[in-house]
Amino acid sequence: MSQIKKAALLTYINLGISNIVGIVMTPFIVRMLGDSEYGLFALIGAFVGYLSILDLGLTNAVVRFVAQYRTQKDDKGQENFLAVSLIIYSIISLAVVIFGLVMYLNVDALYGSTLTATQMEKAKIMLLIFIFNIAIALPGGAFTGICNGYEHFVFPRVLTICKYVIRTLLVVAILYQGADALGLVILDSILNVLFIMATVYYAFTKLNIKIKLHRFNYDFIKEIFSYSIWIFVFGMVYQFQWRTGQVILGATTNTVVVAIYSIGVTLGLYFLTFGNVINGLVLPKAVQSIYKNSSTALLTAEMIRISRITMIVLFYILGGFLILGQDFVILWVGETYREAWLVALLIMIAYVMPISQGYAHAILEAKKLMRFKSLSSLILTIVGLIAGGYLAAMYGLKGIIYGIFGALMILQIMILFYYHFKLGLDMKQYFTKALFPYLVLFSVVSIISYYAFQSIGNGWGFFILKGISYTLLFVIGLYFVLSQEERNYLFHFFKKKSAI
Repeated sequence: MSQIKKAALLTYINLGISNIVGIVMTPFIVRMLGDSEYGLFALIGAFVGYLSILDLGLTNAVVRFVAQYRTQKDDKGQENFLAVSLIIYSIISLAVVIFGLVMYLNVDALYGSTLTATQMEKAKIMLLIFIFNIAIALPGGAFTGICNGYEHFVFPRVLTICKYVIRTLLVVAILYQGADALGLVILDSILNVLFIMATVYYAFTKLNIKIKLHRFNYDFIKEIFSYSIWIFVFGMVYQFQWRTGQVILGATTNTVVVAIYSIGVTLGLYFLTFGNVINGLVLPKAVQSIYKNSSTALLTAEMIRISRITMIVLFYILGGFLILGQDFVILWVGETYREAWLVALLIMIAYVMPISQGYAHAILEAKKLMRFKSLSSLILTIVGLIAGGYLAAMYGLKGIIYGIFGALMILQIMILFYYHFKLGLDMKQYFTKALFPYLVLFSVVSIISYYAFQSIGNGWGFFILKGISYTLLFVIGLYFVLSQEERNYLFHFFKKKSAI
């Protein structure tokens, strides 16, 4: 089995474990910490999360340039690139500490009216630990990027699975010993450092990477940042979208409302993570395709092939959450968190097209054409947050997500045209061969399920029954959507698995 296939399988195993753990552990953590303490944990995590954008897109640049140098068999160029990258990362870590201390000095001004004295003291300590954590994690991410650039996808994913399992066991242990949000932050920081060290060890011993500065000139730095700066802007947009809402609510409401919004965002981002499994593996392949001068027709065909596979997961989850999501949220964390369903649902709807077009995004990165998408995303995110802040005055928590959702939908329309005219990808084929069939499947199965489940009661038993019924309906409908080639592939895939 190839590294990509193993990595895809391991990533889904990882997602399965992390999501199952998240589903089981979140209500446990909420109950052990309390709504207010959990909200504080989410608030400070969101607040300090802005520092992670100081990565400046370098991790993606590592993947992209390592893949390029390996394709060109330029060992000297790779050695020099990695050396320059680590120098830049050292400067970034220093910047993280400086910006973090500025944040620390302004916590009282921002949250003095909404946090108690005890919460404020704890928040400051958590903030300092988070700053240290990010300052270490950013350069550590370069070594995961090296593994991906070498198409050694398996090790980082096995390591992540181990991290989730170990963290889960330790979280249960320390919470039963009376730990609070601060204890969780300390635990996460220790684990992050240990697993970063393991990745560094693997890169040097297994991949035999060499880091040597052969030259240091501004033209080379310019080349790196001409690619990574737009990845940075795109990452900054991501942080603004999903952390600013919590920061705004934390400054204007209370930590319980922050907790509700945080749960909704968490569920929505689970969807994004599931859908992006395959997308995370296609950048090296996209780089190779560009350097081999593949035609736009071949690139379009590959995008559609990947999109159709990705959409099976996307529309299955989206339809299930539309029909059963509200019941799940209430059963999972309680009636208090009912509004989290709407937050998560709108995030899922907004990300169906971007996730399914992940290969097109990888082509943008490979061709160093991220400027338009990054700037458009930044501008519309700012517009969405301004609109969300205004709507929050009338609709509370819902107002934030309404503003972000509206901006995201406008952005997707703009990006469709950009892919079509700038990259030359045939987005009409994307609609007719990829999106439309699954959209019909989603609509039909959702409508049938909605009316069929009206007379079925509530509770976990009924929820599981509805889930099984929905899955059967989706699988039946999926048979008519899949091409004969895709049916044969899935048939032989499951036949092979059952024989193991």
